[in-house]
Amino acid sequence: MDVTSTYKNARISARKARDVAREIQGLSASSALDLLNFTPRKGARLFAKTLKTALADAENNFELPLDRLYVKSAVVGEGATLKRFKPRARGSAGPIRRRTSHLRIVVADAEPIVDEVKTSRKRAARGEEARQENSDASGETRLDEKLGMVYDSPPSQKGDLNQISGLTKKHVARLNTAGIYLVQQAADWSESNIDSVATLLEIEDRGVVEGWAAQAKELMTSSEVE
Repeated sequence: MDVTSTYKNARISARKARDVAREIQGLSASSALDLLNFTPRKGARLFAKTLKTALADAENNFELPLDRLYVKSAVVGEGATLKRFKPRARGSAGPIRRRTSHLRIVVADAEPIVDEVKTSRKRAARGEEARQENSDASGETRLDEKLGMVYDSPPSQKGDLNQISGLTKKHVARLNTAGIYLVQQAADWSESNIDSVATLLEIEDRGVVEGWAAQAKELMTSSEVE
C-alpha cells in the first residue's frame, strides 16, 4: 500500500530540493530519516517533516508496520514564484524571485529497493569470490580441440611464456586469455594447434609459431624451465 504526504509551497527552490530527493529514494524509512537528520541543508529539514507526516499517517490511519516502510518516491515540483524588487541606483529596481516548490513523498509497505539491490550485489560478490577461490585452488585443465591442453585459471606451476624468444607481451596476454600459460603447453602443440595459435595471434606465417613450439621443446628438454 502506498501512503502519500505533500508539502505545498515550501520556501525552497525545486533545484535545491531535488538534490536531497535523489538521495532518499529507495531507502528504508529509518535510513532515510537518519540521512535527512544528519544532512545540513534546508531541503533535508523540509523533507524530514514531510516524511515524518507520511510515516505517522501510515502507522495511525493504515496500521502499517514502520520497520517495513520505505521511500518509494520523492518528487519535487515547482511552485509559485514570489516576485519582489530591491531598490537600485538612479531610481531603478532589481528583481528578486523567491521560488517555492511542492514536496511529495510516497512510502510503501515492502522491502526497501536499495537494500535489496545491495544485498543481491553482496551475495553475487560472495558467490563470485567462492567460485574464483575454487577455480584457483583446483587449476584444472581441459582439452581444447584447437589449442590443445588449456587451463581454466592461472596454474600454480612455474614456466613463464616470456622465456620463448619472439613472444611479445601482447602475444602472451592473448595466450593467457585462451588458457595457455606454460612453456610445456607450447611444447605439446600439434600441427593443428599451431594453425589455431597463428590464427589467434593474427600471424600469417605459421613458421613463426612453429619456431616458438620448437623453442619450448628445447627449453623443456634442457630443463631451463624453473
